[in-house]
Amino acid sequence: MLSYRHSYHAGNHADVLKHIVEIAVLDYLIEKDKPLTYIDTHSAQGLYALQGDHASKNKEHLEGVAKIDHSQHELLSRYATFSDANWYAGSVNIAQQILREDDKLRCFELHPNDYSMLCRNTQGDKRVKCFDSDGFKGLIAQVPPQTKRAAVMIDPSYELDSDYNQVINTLKGALQRFAVGVYMVWYPLLSKIEVQRFQKQLEKLSAAGQPVKFLHAQLQVRKPSPGMYGSGMFIINPPWKLKNQLQEILPQLVKQLGEPGKGASFSLSTSKGL
Repeated sequence: MLSYRHSYHAGNHADVLKHIVEIAVLDYLIEKDKPLTYIDTHSAQGLYALQGDHASKNKEHLEGVAKIDHSQHELLSRYATFSDANWYAGSVNIAQQILREDDKLRCFELHPNDYSMLCRNTQGDKRVKCFDSDGFKGLIAQVPPQTKRAAVMIDPSYELDSDYNQVINTLKGALQRFAVGVYMVWYPLLSKIEVQRFQKQLEKLSAAGQPVKFLHAQLQVRKPSPGMYGSGMFIINPPWKLKNQLQEILPQLVKQLGEPGKGASFSLSTSKGL
């Protein structure tokens, strides 16, 4: 059993970027009056107690969500509605709050303790099905969804270097079966060759023989250094207005989350024609 528990890191700068993107994507997708399936390959607990034993140990939320000035952008204001001083909404809980009665959520988590908490945090929600099984394999089994529309969150811990290849292979398989889904891939920025290779592999993905349409955002809270110095979000088939939203919001995140004098920055790139 791997040791990673996201509850120790809830609400950090990486969560801020990831969940702002998720909110923007889901808000856009529910504008269409057709059912949607949300698939989360690494769900963890889905909801986190910021004053609990885990989150309060490292208090990473104090350098993340707690530093956000919600008045600077409407999407930041929207993000503020999902959490408070005591609770931080993970990807699953955010999806629960946004999705509609006829939408579906499919959540995967292998860690037994996190799976137990995930089930507890989603109990009573008939839209949700939780699986204590491998999320990579689970995603392939879930696409194409019955709803014919899906948003997918892929955010393993990358505790194993093999996770990078696993993400790429899973995306290839999923795109072969369901090329029109919106796929959101989170990854850490680390000074490792695997990360550099991974970024290039993401941008070379194809579906039905054609390069995928993508939006690639990175937030660095400091210049490259030992440890995680930022994170990236790679979105396949992004909503048309997400590019403009991120162009506006990423400079704000650099100002609010960047370590003073440490070379914080952002990048935003797209596939051709997007």
